[in-house]
Amino acid sequence: MQTEWFVMLSAVLFVMGTMGVLLKKNAILVFMSVELMLNAANLALVAFAHQWKQLDGHLFVFFIMTVAAAEVAIGLALIVTIFRTKHSINLDELHQMQG
Repeated sequence: MQTEWFVMLSAVLFVMGTMGVLLKKNAILVFMSVELMLNAANLALVAFAHQWKQLDGHLFVFFIMTVAAAEVAIGLALIVTIFRTKHSINLDELHQMQG
């Protein structure tokens, strides 16, 4: 397959993730949208690395996967903690946090 198809798919996934971050009010859905954006970047990096026969793109993908794993661990812990205190994960209600 040609690299252009993978780049187009990556762009579509990235736009879907961006729209999810901008439009969703649920913290978990926003979190999943950020992960979708990271995976879109990974797809583009792997496609270009394959096209140019370089391993640098694959190394960046492993770095992004490591950052995404840390984000999942910390992000889900924060979401669970906020849910336990506020009994909601609606982002519109969270911006009114005090003290």
